[in-house]
Amino acid sequence: MDRHLTADFAEACFLVDLSPVVRRRDIGEPGLRSLRRLALVVDAAVELARDPDAKLFLVADRSLRAGAREEFNDPADVRVLRDWVRRGLVEELEDADGRVLELCEMTGIPVITYDYYRDARVEFPFLQGNTDDFLQPTPGPDGTVRLMPLDMGVASDAQISRKSEETVLKKQGLLGPQRKPRSEVVRRNWRCPDARCTLYDTRKGSSVMLPRMRGGVPTCDLHSLELVDDGPRTATAQVKLMLDGACVARFTLEDGSTVRIGRRPGPNGIALHGLVPAERAARISRVHVELRVTGGVVRVEDVSSYGTRWRPTAGKTGPGPWRDLGTGARREFRGGDELELTEGVVLARSGRRFPTELAQEWQRRTPPSGGGSGAVTRMY
Repeated sequence: MDRHLTADFAEACFLVDLSPVVRRRDIGEPGLRSLRRLALVVDAAVELARDPDAKLFLVADRSLRAGAREEFNDPADVRVLRDWVRRGLVEELEDADGRVLELCEMTGIPVITYDYYRDARVEFPFLQGNTDDFLQPTPGPDGTVRLMPLDMGVASDAQISRKSEETVLKKQGLLGPQRKPRSEVVRRNWRCPDARCTLYDTRKGSSVMLPRMRGGVPTCDLHSLELVDDGPRTATAQVKLMLDGACVARFTLEDGSTVRIGRRPGPNGIALHGLVPAERAARISRVHVELRVTGGVVRVEDVSSYGTRWRPTAGKTGPGPWRDLGTGARREFRGGDELELTEGVVLARSGRRFPTELAQEWQRRTPPSGGGSGAVTRMY
């Protein structure tokens, strides 16, 4: 197999995101990790390229080799990987995704992977709707593998937010079996024993960090101290204010709350005056929509004079058409749904389940001056 690997990506016919290939359990032999799966992919690449000397450039997460070594079917696989890294036949990084996508965008060399890279779509917009640059190994006859085009689809803002949050949870050791968040940790508040630390304290600052799990214990990233359980975390829902497709503000709403949003909705409401240009704010009602959060479910009611349009969570090919919400109508506002208050001004449900911004923190903010006409930065 070595003769098909190269340390120079300029020689490669294919880039390989190695970690998901080695872990894929529907090809090759049973077990959690196996280089036998890579051997099948190499054979499929040679067949697809119609070149008996086709070369592959491998990129891998460092955790593939340094993680649970006992998960490899053959202990010799770890030694082989170590040798490949030493010889430059595997480029090993803390996170391989960015390097794989950088090389693909720069060279046009197709990537063999199972990953849809939804958390990378802001940095690499070429992923959206891409049907040309990615190949997925699929089981063929008699235990062989075929490389089939992988349609990356169009990820919605909510999907990007959800995947980005999942990446953070994974980094903090907060993903359990089937990649589900460890609810016994993320649904609690935490406090560092060091009185000077405000990273996790909901009574100080405007946001909190997620704990890092070390040895099964929630631990402070800064002081390496075991965190103190500070009671249950109030359920929240997050709404984003989008201006011409860019996120200019986030609002985290507390479960059990009713919040009015509009140009100047009054006390305990979210004022958009100062966050959007004055000429657009003039086309937004003083109180435009009302959001009610109950048991994690958000419902929206149109109370405006100008009307509100709504569209549901974007599908694989992107968002569907706008529909009139209807004055006085109330409907569920799900993750990824969007409300258009006026042209280019949209409220979107975030895909985040555990926002770091504290609930109702927006009530303590001072709206920016200047009519919201400054530069904006896209956030997910």
